[in-house]
Amino acid sequence: MIVCAGRNETFPFATPVGVGLIETSINLTRICLFDKPDYIIFVGSAGSYGKYNIFDIVHSSSASNIELGFLEDNCYTPLDNVLKTSNKTFPNDTIVNSSNYITTNKDLAKEFEQYGIGIENMEFYALCSVAKEFDIPIAGIFVVTNYTDSNAHKDFLTNHKEAIDKLVKYLKTKNIITEQNN
Repeated sequence: MIVCAGRNETFPFATPVGVGLIETSINLTRICLFDKPDYIIFVGSAGSYGKYNIFDIVHSSSASNIELGFLEDNCYTPLDNVLKTSNKTFPNDTIVNSSNYITTNKDLAKEFEQYGIGIENMEFYALCSVAKEFDIPIAGIFVVTNYTDSNAHKDFLTNHKEAIDKLVKYLKTKNIITEQNN
């Protein structure tokens, strides 16, 4: 099953599951309860903490939920905030950080890289959490639309259409989607 966020990031070949951690958790859980998929591939956009460039395609099967307050040593969590799934397809994948907030502080964004986290996407941690609960293999394929800095939103809007076109082209070249389901 191929899923995507929704709202302004939908694809004809993917099932929208919502934006952010909560909508995604609720909607993917509902799908899994009523028609559990054999696998999940999430496709969507991401912001780069610096390692990846605009329009890079990034694979992942690992996610984190680390908030900026953690990086500033202003909070803690008793929860497991990093999920690494066993996916031999992406053995050296980057960790995708998820939050309901987009990072716009370039200095704090650099700190994510010290934890091995390369990109951020609002939904992926929730998807990995649900997939883990239902014992479903999961992978994400992301296209970078922006860097996590003060221009994040502006650059996302500027680059989004071209980035999504590049992602769809990539999915076709890898035979993940075909002309029939696009």
